[in-house]
Amino acid sequence: MLVIENCLVSDHLATVKFCCDLKHCLGACCVEGDAGAPLEPGELAIIRDNLPQLVEFMTVEGVKWVELHGISDFDPAGNLVTPLLEGKECAYAYFDGDIAGCAMEKAWEAGVFPLRKPLSCHLYPVRIRKYNTGEAVNYHEWHVCRPALVKGRNEAIPLYRFLKEALIRKYGEAWYTSLCEAIAKKGRT
Repeated sequence: MLVIENCLVSDHLATVKFCCDLKHCLGACCVEGDAGAPLEPGELAIIRDNLPQLVEFMTVEGVKWVELHGISDFDPAGNLVTPLLEGKECAYAYFDGDIAGCAMEKAWEAGVFPLRKPLSCHLYPVRIRKYNTGEAVNYHEWHVCRPALVKGRNEAIPLYRFLKEALIRKYGEAWYTSLCEAIAKKGRT
């Protein structure tokens, strides 16, 4: 375990090799699961305020679902999440052939939506758990990401390097630099 500012960071960020492999997983993280992606309170306002630009990139079913049921939902623990269509894919998923992707990210790439995707999706397979005195930054192992583990090992990409942009988005450049230094000091990659 590493301590970076007020965060306890799992050693898995340095030891697990990981690189998404959409050709093999088909974007299963946008389709499988028992709840939608966790949302930050500020993300909900961004989605609400920019929904007209986002619907252009969503499926017809996703748009109808959001119109009928709202732009967010709650998981069984009462946390704010993206809505799921009939308990299946995220309402903000789109499909390119068999591969699921994020309509938010597609709209962001087109320059018409200010949010790349929910931070929880950008950070995945890392999950953040908040405590009174800080946060725990942990690796979440899920069977749908097995192809990413294979690709990560083949390309020798440690998880913290794969998630560099997302970790900087969450904690900032200085925090990420401290993480890299702590990993190097421990003799990791």
